[in-house]
Amino acid sequence: MLHHRFSWKRMSMAGVLAYRPDRSQSAFVFSMTDGAYNTDKLIEFLAELRAHFAGQKVILIWDGLMAHRSKAMTAWLATQRGWLHVERLPAYAPELNPIEQAWGNMKSTELANLCPDTLDEVRVATESGLTRIGSSYDLCHSFLNHTGLSL
Repeated sequence: MLHHRFSWKRMSMAGVLAYRPDRSQSAFVFSMTDGAYNTDKLIEFLAELRAHFAGQKVILIWDGLMAHRSKAMTAWLATQRGWLHVERLPAYAPELNPIEQAWGNMKSTELANLCPDTLDEVRVATESGLTRIGSSYDLCHSFLNHTGLSL
């Protein structure tokens, strides 16, 4: 039997599903990095998010990832209150987080049965899946509907 070893620890993803309160639009913004997302990398991602939304007010619903709760992140978030409001999900409640549905959808489609030889192959497949998700208004809204949360 051929065994292929691949480490996911070398690539991480961050993503935001964004919805208008009237459900007229949705957006999926994502980023990938080598290594793990830490506080500094997440702050960079959030700065890019602000630029993406041209400074419009955003409510960010976050899980309990340690980098989301660090002292440096808390201090940075305090300086961003003009455009960013953070609501935290309860601990251990991935079923309430629509982004978990996005990751699962991509993993079960583009990454299902993928046996890559290089990290670039994974990156290309991942970007393809995340782009597919982001281009589907109905799919993005189905992830929110699955949580049972409303806007």
